[in-house]
Amino acid sequence: MTRRIKKIAVLGSGVMGSGIACHFANIGLEVLMLDIVPKELTDSDKKAGLTLENKAVRNRIVNNSLNAALKSKPSPIYKKSFAKRITTGNFTDDFPRIKDYDWIIEVVVERLDIKQLIFEQADKYRKPGTLISSNTSGISVESMIEGRSNDFQEHFCGTHFFNPPRYLQLFEIIPTSKTKKKVVDFLANYAKKFLGKTAVLAKDTPAFIANRVGTFSIMELFNNVQNLGLTIPEIDKLTGPVIGRAKSATFRTADVVGLDTLVHVANNIREKTQDEANELFKIPDYLQKMLEKGWLGSKTKQGFYKKVVEDGKKKFLSIDFNTLDYIETPKPKFSVFEKTKSIDNLKERMPVLLNDDGKAGIFYRKSFYSLFQFVSNRIPEISDEIYKIDDALNAGFGWKLGPFETWDAVGVEKTVTAMEKEGKKAASWIYDMLSAGINSFYKIENGLKYYYNISTKSYTVIPGQKETLSLEVLRNSSVIWENDDLTIFDLGDGVLNAEFHTKMNTVGSGVLQGLNKAIDLAESDYAALIISNEGDHFSAGANVGMIYMLAIEQEWEELNMAVNWFQKTTMRLRYSSIPVISAPHGMTLGGGCEICMHSDKVIAHAETYMGLVEFGVGLIPGGGGTKEFAVRLSDELKNGDIRTNAFLNRYLSIGQAKVSTSAYEAFDFGYLRHGIDEVIISKKLQLAYAKNVALTMVNKGYTQPAPRNDIKVLGKEALGMVYVGADSFTTGNYMSEHDKLIAEKLGLVLAGGEISQAMSEVSEQYLLDLERKTFMELCAQRKTLERMQSLITKGKILRN
Repeated sequence: MTRRIKKIAVLGSGVMGSGIACHFANIGLEVLMLDIVPKELTDSDKKAGLTLENKAVRNRIVNNSLNAALKSKPSPIYKKSFAKRITTGNFTDDFPRIKDYDWIIEVVVERLDIKQLIFEQADKYRKPGTLISSNTSGISVESMIEGRSNDFQEHFCGTHFFNPPRYLQLFEIIPTSKTKKKVVDFLANYAKKFLGKTAVLAKDTPAFIANRVGTFSIMELFNNVQNLGLTIPEIDKLTGPVIGRAKSATFRTADVVGLDTLVHVANNIREKTQDEANELFKIPDYLQKMLEKGWLGSKTKQGFYKKVVEDGKKKFLSIDFNTLDYIETPKPKFSVFEKTKSIDNLKERMPVLLNDDGKAGIFYRKSFYSLFQFVSNRIPEISDEIYKIDDALNAGFGWKLGPFETWDAVGVEKTVTAMEKEGKKAASWIYDMLSAGINSFYKIENGLKYYYNISTKSYTVIPGQKETLSLEVLRNSSVIWENDDLTIFDLGDGVLNAEFHTKMNTVGSGVLQGLNKAIDLAESDYAALIISNEGDHFSAGANVGMIYMLAIEQEWEELNMAVNWFQKTTMRLRYSSIPVISAPHGMTLGGGCEICMHSDKVIAHAETYMGLVEFGVGLIPGGGGTKEFAVRLSDELKNGDIRTNAFLNRYLSIGQAKVSTSAYEAFDFGYLRHGIDEVIISKKLQLAYAKNVALTMVNKGYTQPAPRNDIKVLGKEALGMVYVGADSFTTGNYMSEHDKLIAEKLGLVLAGGEISQAMSEVSEQYLLDLERKTFMELCAQRKTLERMQSLITKGKILRN
């Protein structure tokens, strides 16, 4: 019988429990979250005349936890209303309710005795055949099933989310000796398709995969840092985005996680393992002293970093390992970064970093040689397959290159020899692989990615690729055209993909040229076009630097041509003879948002942060975005509507530069269309799904839309409201005179100009011309130029 998950029970409401409950609510499930009953009344309970028998008191712990989670940032919920899918209760009164739930997840404190008490109750009330799992991060899952029924044991395993559950992609599945294979297979598929996670099958070893390797990487550094002659900010500079890691790097991440939490994980690993790296999990003296002083990181306001205010200015001091004083250090500088700043490809950058002759190179070689040795020795202890280790670190710690992927990038054979000289000899299977003439852990062939299989001593296809599409994998075989800014792929079956690859995927002349070329090719020889990429973000918008330079040099004709070209390109997306689908993710701002808004359909990843943000740099959307809002306003107006209210909703999305915190919220702001655009939870399935949708549109018989000449605009009816509102906000010092000017200009375009008769019909081209004229007028304003300059030079929005 096909298993379907409709209702889920979360046992425990702490940070992880509430986060997990919210994420299941995100995907549409009915969630029950339970926690303990408080033993005492609070002062507020007593003042309200409540007793320990009142429901509000009995559910206080779970309700407070959920409310705290919903107020936290970044938010664990895609949309506030989704929280209504969560029902709360307590273990004493509500445990029997789990009999109606399809999956029960335990998320209580990391103590085996307490977990076993919870499982005893769960075994008593759950319905046979339902899934039961633990979110433990390190306790042996085998020890949890002692004394449980056969049905419980067969349907139980570890399911380890990483914090925060909404944002981190890893989902480790840890079966016991009794877990049915079909349960594991179901969870792996469910995690990928429904939860949007990277499911990694892990063995029941201490800390499983990601925490075992990730904690080693941190602790190896902590135990050797005093010998490196580097400051904390220098190490964070070396271990951040430059090597494909999080911006918080090593020490800032440790502060956020909490030094006590990190030490707990390290101690657990050290106690339960006996391998060559065991001593590196020992807590160094300086860290032990920090714990004794209560310097635990962000939650105690000081850890490796401490924020202070001097002369009204914020400063971040970092700790001196020898004195434990907080000191101010010079801005980190490494000469090797001059060599790598022009190398965007991380795999090409890594060899340059490791081959550096300076302090950076010494640091990288020491750190990565230790990591390579460690992970080679953990096969097959923690995993039989190397790709699972890379997947776990990529998804759980946000590494863009896992350990084996990094090793491939810097050269396995060359590195193994260098590692020997440093006393970091790799595991014997590495030498067996090299002696067999295999010099890399991965290869791409015939559109598929393979990994070196230690068991067969040959390459094996990484499973699960049939239902996904990866531009990285297709790059060597399916590129049909490219320039410096955009690459066109043949995805097969007559579908093309246009991929941006500029800095932050900004839209400039190269991207516009590529989009027009993609439409030309698709219209002449193919059936459909998808616009997607695998960068951190879909697009940060138009190239503000280019606009600024043309405006500051008063190249008005050239700037007008550039804006006109952008408009013509978005209109080609709208009125081409083939279906165009955009598949955005991450930041989708300004021009990137306008490209999506002019596509036939948007397949947005749930984590899409979409917005028309041009107001912040003193402009209005000029690539068709303002026009498109006028079109959508016209289409949504119905008889009996209060027209000015509908206008105001559209106006404020642009005027307040609203950015959605998820794709679902983008519908509320008007960037996505109900009934047309879609949201997909899984980033890995997004491109393949977009391709299938495009083919469905083709097979249904796609017809090129006709240009619009029937757009109803409100004219002076809406403008009066805009002018009065802008004037009152300026008078009340809520906006500057320049904000007022932009607000009025925005209102002018969105209202269709100073037309006397409301609901007069105009054409799209009329609105585009008005939009472009207004955009150009704002570019000529000194204060707009100052705003653009501030963004370009300081990365900050200026309110002048």
